[in-house]
Amino acid sequence: MTCKSTELAEPAQISTRSHGGAETARRSRAQCYCDVRRPARPPAWPGARTAGRSDSVVLLRSSPFLRGSVFIHVICIILLSIPGRGAAQDLRIAAASDLQAVMPQAVERFQQQTGQRVAVTFGSSGNFMSQIQNGAPFDLFFSADEAYPEQLERGGLAEPGSRYVYGIGRIVVWVRKDSRLDVGRGLRLLTDERVRKVAIANPEHAPYGRAAVAALEHEGLAAAVTPKFVLGENISQAAQFVQSGNAEVGIIALSLALSQNLKSLGDYWTVPDTFHPPLRQAAIIVRASPRKDAARRFLAFLRQPDISQLMQASGFALPPRAAP
Repeated sequence: MTCKSTELAEPAQISTRSHGGAETARRSRAQCYCDVRRPARPPAWPGARTAGRSDSVVLLRSSPFLRGSVFIHVICIILLSIPGRGAAQDLRIAAASDLQAVMPQAVERFQQQTGQRVAVTFGSSGNFMSQIQNGAPFDLFFSADEAYPEQLERGGLAEPGSRYVYGIGRIVVWVRKDSRLDVGRGLRLLTDERVRKVAIANPEHAPYGRAAVAALEHEGLAAAVTPKFVLGENISQAAQFVQSGNAEVGIIALSLALSQNLKSLGDYWTVPDTFHPPLRQAAIIVRASPRKDAARRFLAFLRQPDISQLMQASGFALPPRAAP
């Protein structure tokens, strides 16, 4: 199995520069993966601030010329299309970052059962949708919500009838064990004066970020907490901010809180699912995929009872029809 991640290879560092009175976060290392960023847009709510560069993707650290979203989309498609060893036969999966703990386990079992090679790239759902709209050669797209797959369906870019809700995500308030912060206070902890930065995924293209904002609005805390936001490009980067100490608190995916990397380092409080719209996570087969049969086999594999149990153990609830 080949796994690529658009996440940071090292903990992110928080810049001391400010923009509109709010600090911004930057990457500590550039990546050569196709983590396409859309051009910066006005924040969807007052006080929002963005982590990472939003004007372009950094494909090669030494090249200052790879700027402009149209050119970047073209380069991304070319890079994804370059065949590597066995790449022509690989089933290519674009997967939301909250699946980083569970997807490799599922893929390994699938490969053992079928012999089918699989290459997985992790990133934000909104960015993946944009890449697919611009021709990126993925076979399967696992989103952190149902809206992005539905949008691809409406655009004729998803194989008809392939959409499958594979899990329902949960969000948690997460702190490091050495923070001396009482996570049992729940969302109200975020108003504590000791909490200067709160890491969430960018709500513009990350469903988990939107769920975090909705939960704070539900509790009437959005106005007080929004100025503290540090926005990760996706939920995994948001988790890295708080894991590394660059934010005191994070609102992250339960699946990441239960992962091997974070489980022993922190404590969490589960946000009630009534505080935000349900995070129904869906997958689709990309209509342009030349490996539709392999993609269908993978989706069928996910319905097996042992994989359903793995999803539940990794922090996902299952839709009623998928419960083992």
